[in-house]
Amino acid sequence: MSSENTLRKRLVAEFLGTAFLLAVVVGSGIMAQTLSAGNAAVALLANALATGAGLIALILMFGNLSGAHFNPVVTLSEAWQKNLPAQLALPYIAVQIVGAFAGVAAAHGMFDLPVFFASTHARTGLSQWWSEFIATFGLIAVIISTSRTRPATTPFAVAAYITAAYWFTSSTSFANPAVSLARAMTDTFAGIRPIDAPGFIAMQLLGAACATVLFNWLYPKSSSH
Repeated sequence: MSSENTLRKRLVAEFLGTAFLLAVVVGSGIMAQTLSAGNAAVALLANALATGAGLIALILMFGNLSGAHFNPVVTLSEAWQKNLPAQLALPYIAVQIVGAFAGVAAAHGMFDLPVFFASTHARTGLSQWWSEFIATFGLIAVIISTSRTRPATTPFAVAAYITAAYWFTSSTSFANPAVSLARAMTDTFAGIRPIDAPGFIAMQLLGAACATVLFNWLYPKSSSH
């Protein structure tokens, strides 16, 4: 298989995986809000379980093709660790962002909503920014530690962590810059105001960087387990 064909497949996998992830997050949020009769706890539980289940399926589906990043901070961390060629980082991130918006549009189409409409859901302040740091730090920590000790468990560990983080963070754990940007274009249960997205993204980048440094020290590539 030519390297050009391999690259195309990797980028398509990242696009589709990120698109389906956002379709799951936004679509399940809409369905949960519709069926929960105003009970926010029930809606959040449904949204979290659907997202976790979707993540397992998507990582298993695309992991062998692209690594199943679906997240710019995962891509940057992998490039930093030299697990991904540096020249692929920008194409990966570009298709992840486009895929995220495509997933939001797909979810809206399934529920007869406008293709995009800016969110009015306020998510800002020190507690939510700190939550995004913790959420993203933990995500990268899970990926590095499990991929170097028990790689077969990584899809399940990632999904379990994100499901839990919906509940233990005040931000409900976006932990993904592409997700943050795309969810600014849905005024539904999963939305975030466009003005609030940069604060989330800054803390996601910082959390990912800190986790990459620490967990590469805790689980060095050369060590035997």
